[in-house]
Amino acid sequence: MTWPLFLLDPPLDPSPDEARSSLRRELLKPEYNDQHLVQRLLTRILRLLDRAVESASSASPVRTVIAMVVLVALVAAFAWLVSRAQRGSGASRATDGAVLTAERVSAAELRTRAEAALAEGRHEDALVDGFRALTLRQMERGRIDDLPGATAHEVALALESTYPGHREQVDATAVRFDSVLYGDRPATADQARDVLSLDDALRSER
Repeated sequence: MTWPLFLLDPPLDPSPDEARSSLRRELLKPEYNDQHLVQRLLTRILRLLDRAVESASSASPVRTVIAMVVLVALVAAFAWLVSRAQRGSGASRATDGAVLTAERVSAAELRTRAEAALAEGRHEDALVDGFRALTLRQMERGRIDDLPGATAHEVALALESTYPGHREQVDATAVRFDSVLYGDRPATADQARDVLSLDDALRSER
């Protein structure tokens, strides 16, 4: 990839907005999912920044300031896009994870484990085991199919079909399960309690 070096040399043709747009289009290309390429691009930007500093002495003060502002904007845009790509990659991995494991355990045992974790302040464990208890309980009751390897999204779709009145709660709970277990996000006590409350609500319905 060749980088538009004219951004650094006066006169400055593109505006800052045009420069940011060009960088964004470039970084959205699939090849930048490769972290090695991202590192190389960052190295290139830093080298261009060094060159801008070296050439500042021969440029007018106004043009130098404009060039530096554009470079700072480019670096900021690069950092933002990389962080978004990493979050998107993490979310994609999260939605591929199964809810239940190969562990032989009943819904009641998972629920007890979730309540114990909540009491001990282990909110992530409470949320995860709570959603697993909810899922397994509905399978044990025959309300949703026992699908080995089902993801939280698939479980949510099945539950929403069976319990349309709880669609919003089910969807939010499945998203939290994925974000906590596969996205390494923290959970709060209220979020863990919400999962247990949803388990109770679905269990009470006939």
